[in-house]
Amino acid sequence: MSNSVFRSTGSLVSKFYTLKPIQLGAEVHGINLQKDVSEEAIQTIKNDDQGIISGDRHVEIAKWFAEPDSTFYKHPKSPHPDVFRVSNDRTEGCTNVGRTGWHIDGSFQEAPFSYSLYHMVSVPIFGPTVFAPLTEIIEELPQSQRERWERLYMMSDRRTGPVHPLIYSHPLSKKKVLCFHLGMTESFIWDYGTKDERVTKEEETYKIIQEIHHEFVKDNKRRQYVHQWKEGEFIISDNLAVAHEAAPETQDSRDKVGLRVLHRVTTKGFYPPRKEY
Repeated sequence: MSNSVFRSTGSLVSKFYTLKPIQLGAEVHGINLQKDVSEEAIQTIKNDDQGIISGDRHVEIAKWFAEPDSTFYKHPKSPHPDVFRVSNDRTEGCTNVGRTGWHIDGSFQEAPFSYSLYHMVSVPIFGPTVFAPLTEIIEELPQSQRERWERLYMMSDRRTGPVHPLIYSHPLSKKKVLCFHLGMTESFIWDYGTKDERVTKEEETYKIIQEIHHEFVKDNKRRQYVHQWKEGEFIISDNLAVAHEAAPETQDSRDKVGLRVLHRVTTKGFYPPRKEY
């Protein structure tokens, strides 16, 4: 970028902010989301891929990328209809969210959400969100295992939903990614659309889910980025490229770890998963 330079520490410095690489993605310092951000700064953030924000402002920021697409239960304390409010206290937000397995958001839709934007409103003593890059998971599979996964298509537990290839091409980067939700899979289909098409039974479905889960946890220190939240932090995630799961501790009681409140806005998806784009 013409407006950016690298420090010797490896940080990227622009006239708008400092970008500090972390295990997965980067931390952005110097942008105040409570105030208006110039179009030039917004474009810089999008090109680089990177205090408590009101619900209205959270949604405005999401619109930098696409229109919000909200499909979930609206908690009474949500600050905006498009803000999904989650918590470890059911009187403060929806509980047990993100605890059913590794996933991307919106796999039950024709086109999964494009971006997920997270904002930590109240942080507990402990309760991280864990992220993992999808392309690296696929690229490190043994050849025979990858060939098996290439034959699989997922069916969401919303039985009327679409059928998606498990492995497909990211519509923008063209890199291989996964369309999946380990806690919202009704079954898989082998060789969908061919004469050899076959739907998995319950036992086989469970074994495949466990096989996928194993790839995310078998080398967790290298493959996973565990984000320990601080109050006011804001994460913009490419939902199609990065999987996530809420750690078990996110549901520890308020009495034990303090109140956890996380706001999330998801943006409209435009690209149904396809083998190639």
